[in-house]
Amino acid sequence: MATQNMARIAVVQMRSTVDKQHNLQQIKTITERAKQNDVQFVFFPECCDFVGTNRNETVNLSEPLTGSTVQEYRKLARQHNLWLSFGGVHETIIEKLPGSVVSEAMTESVEKQNIYNTHIVIDNAGELVAYYRKLHLFNVNTPEFKFRESETVKAGCDLVPPIETPIGRIGLQICYDVRFPEPSTILRKLGAEILTYPSAFAVSTGHAHWEVLLRARAIENQCFVVAPAQIGFHNEKRASYGHAMVVNPWGVILGQTSDHPDLDVIVAELDFAKLASVRANMPCFEHRRDDVYSLKCLPTVSVTCHRATKYTFGGIEISPETIFYVSKHSFAFTNIRCVVPGHVLVATRRPAARLPDLSPTEIDDFFQTVCKVQKTAELLYNATSSTVTVQDGPDAGQTISHVHCHIMPRHAGDFSENDQIYWELALHDKKQSDERRTRSFEDMTAEAERFRKEILKMGI
Repeated sequence: MATQNMARIAVVQMRSTVDKQHNLQQIKTITERAKQNDVQFVFFPECCDFVGTNRNETVNLSEPLTGSTVQEYRKLARQHNLWLSFGGVHETIIEKLPGSVVSEAMTESVEKQNIYNTHIVIDNAGELVAYYRKLHLFNVNTPEFKFRESETVKAGCDLVPPIETPIGRIGLQICYDVRFPEPSTILRKLGAEILTYPSAFAVSTGHAHWEVLLRARAIENQCFVVAPAQIGFHNEKRASYGHAMVVNPWGVILGQTSDHPDLDVIVAELDFAKLASVRANMPCFEHRRDDVYSLKCLPTVSVTCHRATKYTFGGIEISPETIFYVSKHSFAFTNIRCVVPGHVLVATRRPAARLPDLSPTEIDDFFQTVCKVQKTAELLYNATSSTVTVQDGPDAGQTISHVHCHIMPRHAGDFSENDQIYWELALHDKKQSDERRTRSFEDMTAEAERFRKEILKMGI
């Protein structure tokens, strides 16, 4: 729950064109106006960076998240001491794909440029704290218009858990995602208090469905819904509906922009006492029949899909390429020194020192994650048994003051004495100078990818 009873936000309506500098100037103008209204957070719509007139133009104008456009956004957040949500920028990623073998010693690689529709959040210090790549692409053919987003943009593959912000926990979505209630429900189950749908909604479907969809997502999830929007003609072929909107958890519209295709902004106050009251008086999520039906989010299956969250173990940042499973409170990653093949680790996301320091929810999540990873490791390494151990405290052999579990697939005869594995486990952290025991980064990332694929196949 938010740490305050009220949060003051600004929600933007704008008209982006192909002129990136003009669009950036609109963003700067709105940010300055919002700052004068004493808000904490500003929400910008989808395509706030630009709207291209064709695919080639879009490809040429797109940038990585390290590019100059996002750097300007970060500077703006720092300058005004504001959190900023940019609800859909065109993110370029260059991926190297293996090519044909030229010789025994050399392999060509082919570069492929992918563009994602990416929702980014920047904090008041100018740090990029989260990004979400749009899951559902708008491919439609109606009597009014035809649009195929997939001809330009690649779909994301990760539902990002709600992010912690000064105004509450925010679930990130984009435009067409609003038609799919499952992600919003999962986000609520993961703790979301605010759902965002930054959009460039089509005019005909906007007239028919915009308001009802936003109010439905608010009511069914008992969350605030924040929906900044594009409006008007971006070019001769494309126009957006507008009507940026904020809805409270009871489905009441707190504010909506005008029909005029100019810069506009809603300043709204989110009353978290109202949110608490709605959830207490009508506890729908306590009444859900998880014994009959259930929703869950599959783990990340690609390194390019991980969110901009840092995972640390014992104060050391763990490379995302070696992380193969992330839950609400835990994460699993490959080990730099293994006692047996397939020896992996599960750690808590919060750096608690010992098991009793965890909440009941964290404990439940931690051991459920351990069981899922154990099952996967045994399948990958053709094992029928595992040694699963938590060294809880220094006198129990814990060398890193962070709750974690060792999972080690076992085979008959892998040690002359079965319990020798505990001796080896006690020694393995002390043999840091033994290069034979230290694995390469490439080996660790390759194993992580095998775990990801197996977990996805198992659907756990």
